[in-house]
Amino acid sequence: MKLPEEAELLRIFIGESDKFEGRPLYQSIVEEARKRGLAGATVTRGLMGFGVTSRLHTVKVLRISEDLPIVVEIVDKPERIESFLPRLDEMVGEGLITLENIKVIAYRGRKTEK
Repeated sequence: MKLPEEAELLRIFIGESDKFEGRPLYQSIVEEARKRGLAGATVTRGLMGFGVTSRLHTVKVLRISEDLPIVVEIVDKPERIESFLPRLDEMVGEGLITLENIKVIAYRGRKTEK
């Protein structure tokens, strides 16, 4: 797949313990994005964060949070991101979803040897 130079970055901020239909929400989001043919997705686990409730979620030696911050990032063409948003809205009960315009510098796969 070739991405245009101008694309969008969709970021979904959720908690590690968030679920969708009994499965981890971040996993469900990535699998749904893949099923819909979006260009790619990455899940990042945060070390510390807080959200709308201002409750701190952190990794500490004496206290290990089981609900660390998770960020799912998806990059694709604006129209493909737009078509994914209604499904994402159904999946995310609480969290933050952001969208920004980005400039794609490179989008490459591994080169196969012949």
